[in-house]
Amino acid sequence: QVQLVESGGGLVQAGGSLRLSCAASGLTFNMYHMSWFRQAPGKEREFVVTITYSGGTPDYADSVKDRFTISRDNAKNTVYLQMNSLKPEDTAVYYCAATIRAFGTSIDLHDRHNYRYWGQGTQVTVSS
Repeated sequence: QVQLVESGGGLVQAGGSLRLSCAASGLTFNMYHMSWFRQAPGKEREFVVTITYSGGTPDYADSVKDRFTISRDNAKNTVYLQMNSLKPEDTAVYYCAATIRAFGTSIDLHDRHNYRYWGQGTQVTVSS
């Protein structure tokens, strides 16, 4: 079975940092684009960042650009999200998601409906 398991969430003061990890199993990791989404209470799940199967230039949401950094280690089947300068508005459950790479076509990697596999989520709480 395919599993994506997030870890690293927690409680941090505004301005602090956290590093999230997503460990994948049951899939050929280097064939998948990997993304982070987040969902705050009462809000829709929103796109945070995507890194392609090859680890090319990541695509960040404007709200996190210059503060968050995504990376992947295909040898470890793991994707990371380094979050710096955290704000209370970053408080949410953070989800790792995977969608297989396309050949001869493309998909919108910002659209949560285009992801087949999801982790269980990890809570990030940023206090004022």
